[in-house]
Amino acid sequence: MDLRIEKTERGIKNAFIQLRSKKPLEKITVRELCELACINKSTFYSHYRDIYDLSDNMEEELVRSIINSISHPEYIMEHPAEFTKELCFAYLSQNTLTMIIFSGSQRNNLVDRIETSIKEMVFQKYPDCREDAVWNIVLSYCIQGAYHTFQRNREGDMNTLIEVIGRLTEGAKGVYEYTLMDAVHPPR
Repeated sequence: MDLRIEKTERGIKNAFIQLRSKKPLEKITVRELCELACINKSTFYSHYRDIYDLSDNMEEELVRSIINSISHPEYIMEHPAEFTKELCFAYLSQNTLTMIIFSGSQRNNLVDRIETSIKEMVFQKYPDCREDAVWNIVLSYCIQGAYHTFQRNREGDMNTLIEVIGRLTEGAKGVYEYTLMDAVHPPR
């Protein structure tokens, strides 16, 4: 990438983060972003369609960064407690930026995007699970539940929080296995 383009991109994103930390996405204008980034509107529009396109792009970059910091996404199927620990540490590694980019009306977009990305990686490794309704429910529960529990209980001891979430996620795998047994051997 051309150094000038990269510098302009960085300036636009830094200005966006600065504005986003102070106001809701809906209140940010291209004009004020351009003033803060010291660029003209045509430069902005050569990179993005509008503020929402920029926000979407930054959300996607942040999700990719979180997902890429999980070294073993397949662990959600094989070792759910270990996966949960990696996911929680990945959230922590991007905490400040996450709290800015995914604040307000964008709050739940993070976990929804994380869920979609993780499921896609899991389904690439385990294609038969894509159509398995029970496993999809368990995956959603593990990803969404771990995220919301993590976000709502961060005031206490972080190691205890992550350990408990890991055990709960491990328990969800047991529920899946129990459900499969019921399908093979229904209760009488």
